[in-house]
Amino acid sequence: MSRNNSKSSSAPSASVIRPIHIGLINWVGLTTLYKREVMRFVKILGQTVAAPVITTWLFLTIFAVAIGDRVDVMGDMSLLTFLAPGLIMMTVLQNAFANTSSSLVIGKVQGNIVDLIMPPMSAYELFLGMVAAGITRGLMVAIAAILTLPLLGINIIPANIFAALAFLLLGGGIMAVIGLIAGIWADKFDSLATITNFVIQPLVFLSGTFYTIDRLPEPIAFIAYFNPIFYMIDGFRYAMTGFSSASPLWGGLILSLTMLFLSGLGMYLLKTGYKLKS
Repeated sequence: MSRNNSKSSSAPSASVIRPIHIGLINWVGLTTLYKREVMRFVKILGQTVAAPVITTWLFLTIFAVAIGDRVDVMGDMSLLTFLAPGLIMMTVLQNAFANTSSSLVIGKVQGNIVDLIMPPMSAYELFLGMVAAGITRGLMVAIAAILTLPLLGINIIPANIFAALAFLLLGGGIMAVIGLIAGIWADKFDSLATITNFVIQPLVFLSGTFYTIDRLPEPIAFIAYFNPIFYMIDGFRYAMTGFSSASPLWGGLILSLTMLFLSGLGMYLLKTGYKLKS
């Protein structure tokens, strides 16, 4: 009787909790982070999606009233048809940047940034989750703006739907990564506003959103060709209307290389914990 009791006491308990096995990618952590970042802007769609679309409408309405068809942009293309793709891409870039940057700065200001860096997730998993959410927000804004263009009497049939998607993903991805880097660097919203007002906005407004790049005076026109945002807007305009100021293939290559470089920098900053763990 005592032998049976000793054997049963030495047997492993069924209630022992084994360590959770995490493979090459922590899919649970990655998808949870992505859902969290998406829900941040989905809960306030009026501010994060509707407001940028209305801003696009206002820009188009102002140009329609002030200028109308008195400006010949390119052959039979109306001014509003020319402007619409650039304005849509502009809102995509602004929202992709805002999603990643605001998430990190809010975490620093509220003191809960530890919730992001403590879970068992690698730098590339943190990077993928946050950047993917930024791209998602940008795509939602783009789709909403495109679907509502007919309400303003603007009917654009994409010339190349695959190119449009590619430039939206590249543009949104690059700006989401820049937002991530800016959010890591900035300690408060004032620092983030400095980057937005003195770096992002000038690059956007000097990228051919409202005009063809050849109308800029020298040497600004030459310098504009080194602005990656120009290739985002010009490539998306080509995909939507068939008109471009530069080669879409060349623009796509430049954006792909830019995305690779910035992604490496962003993951390096996350891996080292720069201004996140201190």
